[in-house]
Amino acid sequence: MKYFVYILRTSSNTLYISQTNNLEKRIKEHKDKSSKSAKYIRYFKSFELVYSEKYLTRKGAMKREWQLKKWSKAKKEALIESDKIVLKKL
Repeated sequence: MKYFVYILRTSSNTLYISQTNNLEKRIKEHKDKSSKSAKYIRYFKSFELVYSEKYLTRKGAMKREWQLKKWSKAKKEALIESDKIVLKKL
């Protein structure tokens, strides 16, 4: 089974990070603002998927999610933009 860590950018330019084993289904849940959607995402009129990574285990995905959540917004933006030079500096 595959697992994904993903980053969403909300209409207010905030970043939401999470993990799932079915990225397409999870994005649909967020868009539909279903009861399974994250409460945080429901507060925004829109969002876009700006980044994702694939993992072989849930443990690996959860570890990476925790790591990314501790990063500064500038470091997350560098990751999203694939700016390896800035990422190393941060």
